Amino acid sequence: MSEAPAAVIAIDGGNSKTDLALVAADGSLLAVERGPGMPVKLSAANVDLIAELLRAACAKAGLAPELRDMATATVACVANVDLPEDERQLERMLAAQGWTSSTQVANDTFAVLRAGLDDVPAAGASRRWGVGVTCGAGINCAGLAPDGRTAGYLALGQLTGDWGGGFSLGLEAQWHAIRAEDGRGPATMLRQLVPVHFGLAEPSEVAVAVHQGKIGFGRFGELSPLVFSAADDGDAVARSVVLQLAEEIGLMVMAVVRRLGLTTARVPVVLGGGVLAASNPLLITATTARITAEVPDCAVRVVQAAPVAGAALLGLDRIGAPAGAMRRLRESFGLKDAGEPLPGRRGESI
Repeated sequence: MSEAPAAVIAIDGGNSKTDLALVAADGSLLAVERGPGMPVKLSAANVDLIAELLRAACAKAGLAPELRDMATATVACVANVDLPEDERQLERMLAAQGWTSSTQVANDTFAVLRAGLDDVPAAGASRRWGVGVTCGAGINCAGLAPDGRTAGYLALGQLTGDWGGGFSLGLEAQWHAIRAEDGRGPATMLRQLVPVHFGLAEPSEVAVAVHQGKIGFGRFGELSPLVFSAADDGDAVARSVVLQLAEEIGLMVMAVVRRLGLTTARVPVVLGGGVLAASNPLLITATTARITAEVPDCAVRVVQAAPVAGAALLGLDRIGAPAGAMRRLRESFGLKDAGEPLPGRRGESI
């Protein structure tokens, strides 16, 4: 086991899973641990979950189990931390653990964004800015301007105007499936695919099972791969759902670009999270076309690596690590060299 001391504790806390990485100052990846998703309501349970993952990561890396002063910086990019006061509260809670001398908390969308941005200056200015979209169980979008200004969304679901992510896709699949069954909607493969996934015969049986508590409401997120599969097979209804998601992502990105005053800039746009990382051709092509129709020079990338890679890169930024450390860490996560030119008018996976 490695004897190298950790320099960065990086956390990506999503709705469905939490990843923690220990990184050395030279960019070596010492250990990665995965656990359950972050609680929706911020509480001591968030810290307890992170502490449990940290102890497991230390054991895997061969580091002493004493967690105090074990590294230089903690960077936690966490879902459901959408308000500035949420960020500051979790930051104080983590800093109080004494794991590191520096603690930074941000929304998990910034981890996706950082994973897809350049590590080297371009034309005398850092390229560590742009717009990031995370689309996993839920959806969110945030932008960082060259001058440090940010823009984003409350991302509290339908209450704040949000639609998208695996859960929304799954619920939409059930909606169309049952309408195909009762005659209110057109025929679709989803009528068969949705109930079969739950071991049932008809979408109406799925609805009854959810109503009776036999199927958890949260399980609709499991259906998103079925939507993409049906769309790939030419199902018109499934294609319309995928295109609806592409339109929504485009709307979120362009609203942030306008709010930051970047409509004339060559804005890096980074797409990540489980739904986008799957790189469905219809979704990525339609999303890229939607964005570049308004800002042709937007450079769209899909990050397929776990977003904790971005949190780790933010940690190396924080400790002033050299470019070689960034490269080493990127290689560990399978990310391409971010010094390569960003593409325009298409979606490239990294």
